[in-house]
Amino acid sequence: MYRKEQKQDKPPENFELPFGGKLAADNRWVIMANMIPWSEFEAEYAEIFSASMGAPAKTFRMALGALIIKEKLGASDRETVEQIRENPYLQYFIGMSAYSNEPPFDPSMLVHFRERIDMNLVNKMNQEMVKKVLETKEEEQVKSKKSETEASKSEATNRGKLILDASCAPADISYPTDLGLLNQARKQTEIIIDRLYNSLTEKKSTNQEPTEKEPEKII
Repeated sequence: MYRKEQKQDKPPENFELPFGGKLAADNRWVIMANMIPWSEFEAEYAEIFSASMGAPAKTFRMALGALIIKEKLGASDRETVEQIRENPYLQYFIGMSAYSNEPPFDPSMLVHFRERIDMNLVNKMNQEMVKKVLETKEEEQVKSKKSETEASKSEATNRGKLILDASCAPADISYPTDLGLLNQARKQTEIIIDRLYNSLTEKKSTNQEPTEKEPEKII
C-alpha cells in the first residue's frame, strides 16, 4: 500500500535540527533536491502498489533519493543507510522534515527500491532534470541581458564638469578686483599702440616723394 505524504517539499531553512541552525541553501544535496521533479513522477511510482492492501511503502522521494545517494557516494547498501542517518543534508534530500538519529529504513529496502524504480523512470527523470536546468539557465541569461540594457540606459554620458558652488572655482581664475587684470590690460594696450605706430610710420616713408639731388659744384 502506498500513502502519499504531505509537505515533502519543505524548504531547507525549515528543516528541524536538534542542535539548532539551518541548512545551507548552496549545499549540493539541497540544490539537487530542488532540481529533481519529485511530485511529477510520484503517481507513476504509486501505481505499483495496492490502494488498500499491505503496509504503507516508503515515499518515492525516499526510494529514489536513497538510490541516488548510493550511486553518488559509491557506497554499499548498509553504508548508504549509515550515511543518511549521520547526515542531515541527506535526510533532507530523501524528504524527511526533521533530523533523526534513527535509520530511516533497513538496508535491505534498497533491494526493493531498485526493483520498483526501473530504468525507464530514471531516464524520464534525467530528461526532466536536464530540461529544467536549461530553462533555468535561459531565464538567468534573459534576466542578465535585461539588467545590462537597463543599466546602460540609465547611465548618463560624461559631457564635462559642472561647478555649482562659487567656492569651488579653479585657482587660475582671477577676481574682478585683482590689480593683475589692470596691469595685463595696460601691457596689451601698449603692444597695440606700438603696432599701430609702426604701421603709420611705414606708410609715411613709402608715400614721401624722393628729393632731387643738388648739382655738383665745379671748382
